[in-house]
Amino acid sequence: MKPSKSVSSVLDASAILAYLGRESGFERVQAALRAGAAVSTVNLSEAMGKVVEAGFDPVQIASRLTALGLIPHDFTQADALTVAQLRLQTRSLGLALGDRACMALGRRLGLPVLTADRIWQRGSFGVRVVLIS
Repeated sequence: MKPSKSVSSVLDASAILAYLGRESGFERVQAALRAGAAVSTVNLSEAMGKVVEAGFDPVQIASRLTALGLIPHDFTQADALTVAQLRLQTRSLGLALGDRACMALGRRLGLPVLTADRIWQRGSFGVRVVLIS
């Protein structure tokens, strides 16, 4: 998917879920959405999987998020290689493929990543990490 709007940050699935659930830090995510926020299609899939588990329609929720300013970015071969390079660095922290996909997109776009996962602060991943709460 080719983005047509400028973006100011990248959202992790945890940030999207915090926004949808009106959890701590959702206001920061809301502001990011209004400014235009990127999301890797990997993280969008992760978040929409949780939406399905909660009994909601992922198509409707994704459309709503897109209308608010969420801009999905395809997971590229370059992202895949960045994710692979981050594997050893993130394994001891228990970070998953989705976490690394978010970091890879943040690196590629040169933007900070917003997350609810505090563990991300325990490493240096070549991207600025912003906790939403």
